[in-house]
Amino acid sequence: MSKSDSSIAARGRLAVLTAHLAAATCLDAATISLEANCVSAQVPPPGNLQGSLTVVDERSGKKYKIPVSENGTVKSSDFKKITTGKNEDKGLKLYDPGYLNTAPVKSSISYIDGDEGILRYRGYPIEELAESSTFVEVAYLIMYGNLPSASQLADWEFAISQHSAVPQGILDIIQAMPHDAHPMGVLVSAMSALSIFHPDANPALRGQEIYKSKQVRDKQIARILGKAPTIAAAAYLRLAGRPPVLPSSNLSYAENFLYMLDSLGNRSYRPNPRLARVLDILFILHAEHEMNCSTAAARHLASSGVDVYTALAGAVGALYGPLHGGANEAVLKMLNEIGTVDNIPDFIEGVKNRKRKMSGFGHRVYKNYDPRAKVIKKLAEEVFSIVGRDPLIEVAIALEKAALSDEYFVRRKLYPNVDFYSGLIYRAMGFPTEFFPVLFAIPRMAGYLAHWRESLDDPDTKIMRPQQVYTGEWLRHYMPIKERMQAGNIDQLGQVSVSNASKRRLAGSGL
Repeated sequence: MSKSDSSIAARGRLAVLTAHLAAATCLDAATISLEANCVSAQVPPPGNLQGSLTVVDERSGKKYKIPVSENGTVKSSDFKKITTGKNEDKGLKLYDPGYLNTAPVKSSISYIDGDEGILRYRGYPIEELAESSTFVEVAYLIMYGNLPSASQLADWEFAISQHSAVPQGILDIIQAMPHDAHPMGVLVSAMSALSIFHPDANPALRGQEIYKSKQVRDKQIARILGKAPTIAAAAYLRLAGRPPVLPSSNLSYAENFLYMLDSLGNRSYRPNPRLARVLDILFILHAEHEMNCSTAAARHLASSGVDVYTALAGAVGALYGPLHGGANEAVLKMLNEIGTVDNIPDFIEGVKNRKRKMSGFGHRVYKNYDPRAKVIKKLAEEVFSIVGRDPLIEVAIALEKAALSDEYFVRRKLYPNVDFYSGLIYRAMGFPTEFFPVLFAIPRMAGYLAHWRESLDDPDTKIMRPQQVYTGEWLRHYMPIKERMQAGNIDQLGQVSVSNASKRRLAGSGL
């Protein structure tokens, strides 16, 4: 590195450190008081669950002893030895649609106790992190296992900031997309395209051993965390018909994101620090959530040895689904349909009679109040105090109260989840509903990357190849086309509409 390059790098580092100190100084003004959840600290660890399971196969009368690990797990491969002895019997398979009770990995990143309403990152209760930490600090915790020291945090912030710029080719791709392209589609495409612009990180080009290098891994982590908000901002601005804005190295992570959205290129623009803090807390709450659909997708793709950008593009693709990343949009639609507090009793009855659907209540994991929802409910009031009160918040609060006092919902353990209030916050902050899942995806990059990194070091990691239960025809022989009869009850190609332009073309003589 030349002397001038060293000087530039030093000035850049000082700018980041200065901004960090300035942010710490003004944090008191942007501090949001959140109630800590003492229940999380009171629940004891499960202890050693090691033992064995005796299985009696009534088909053959044989007994099998299946080891149980200290974590209370059994190896599914141990059941493969349970067989009737017939040639066609290849042993028992565990049929588990949706992986309701299958653990394909061991992980130390996050812990959820759905019955108690607990979420912890590396052992830290989510409420404590939301109260006291920042997203960038939490991302370091998720990634490397411990909260950083002051110098480690400064180095981490600097690395992310240095990789926040996006290749011009990526910005050109975004600008070439339709103006009304869904921002999640833009994000998926841009994440995938990053693998082309960073061939130095592609195992298909550089060899399967490339990710054994800590330096290579860490560089990709900093690249993705740095570039994710820049790409997201470019997608937002494309939706608004505006050109992308370069990131700033003098602002915090959340501030920089809001700056790119709202500065219109004015380098002296500064986002409201309280709104930036709200967004930072939301990023903390969405950073990680163990083996959810999109994280499992990231692990699944990574198991093939594909580059990290393609793996994360697949994860974002899974998050694009309305059952995963778009649930808060469904909550807003529901609240709009209810309209007023007076309509809640009729809506509740409609839900109980299975004529209406309650969005934002219940969770695949949580059978108690989602701890993130408690934090978000308080954040809503903070946002409303700045930008004005959303009238739907009264409907939301009254609906929550009515549901939690109704035996129907209590008996089914249906409590508000993270999506119930987050959509109201995002709408109050001026984000269009189609952008909500992008706000989910930006912080979840930290969780995806932590799982990607963890999988690289796990000796049990294998290319994922689930079993299936075959239910099709057992054996058929090929029949020439002239001898085949069309059956009326078989599946076949449906009617595909032909455009008017195609009809016009087909009507031509071709001469």
